[in-house]
Amino acid sequence: MATTTTELDRDTAVIAVGDGVWQATISDQWAVPRGPNGGYIAALMLRAMLCAVDDEARAPRSLTLHYLRPPVPGTDATIHTTIERAGRTLSTVTARMVQDDRPMVIAIGAFANDFPTVADYSTPPPPEIATPPKELHTLEPAPGVPPIALRAALSPVFGPGPMSGGDEALVGGWLRLADPRPADALAVAFYTDAWLPSPFARLTTPAPAPTVDLTIHFRTRLPYAGMAPDDPVLARFSSSTSAGGFFEEDGAIWAPDGTLLAQSRQLALLFPGAAPPPASS
Repeated sequence: MATTTTELDRDTAVIAVGDGVWQATISDQWAVPRGPNGGYIAALMLRAMLCAVDDEARAPRSLTLHYLRPPVPGTDATIHTTIERAGRTLSTVTARMVQDDRPMVIAIGAFANDFPTVADYSTPPPPEIATPPKELHTLEPAPGVPPIALRAALSPVFGPGPMSGGDEALVGGWLRLADPRPADALAVAFYTDAWLPSPFARLTTPAPAPTVDLTIHFRTRLPYAGMAPDDPVLARFSSSTSAGGFFEEDGAIWAPDGTLLAQSRQLALLFPGAAPPPASS
């Protein structure tokens, strides 16, 4: 893998220990109040899976993660990878993160070369893609600010605003890592869970929203050609339904030129703050 130079690179580093097993340290710099951010964990799992595939021609196409329990920040974990099948063009890989003999995260991914196509089509990006911001905003460390809030630079575009009691569950805007790096698959995996949960636009006070499962579809080879390391992406996340303590969230991430980089969907919990955390955030 490339020499690690950025925060995300350093904090998703893995070391091979043999037989498809990788050792990693769960950084405490990507934490929300209830554990590591789900996008950070997705990037870490993806790095181990990419190392297992060990073929740059086979780009990430799909990644699904189930968060069983929050990994413990500041401690080591092992990631067990298995190449379930390696065909002529597509490899299917599973991965399991373990701490203290307990499974934390389970993932399955598809990695493939390009296929011939019989049709190319896409939905146009939102009109907001035409007006990128002059600058993005980062937070400074302060009491009560979780570490994850310091890892991204933002410029909100979509939705009524967090805790505004709005009439739609919609959030998002321009986004990049605070420590700039190319928008490769690791960065984009993080971006799919980097914004506040979309139901927060309907709420008036925060609530725990741990992710149960997250699926990411990478819609082009990454890093996307033509994007500089400090170029932001445009990210939009929305939810149509919250019922029985669960909500879904659909996401889309575009390059500044309007190219769709990734789509995501996750199922997450939404419950009062006194409830116990059954999954990772």
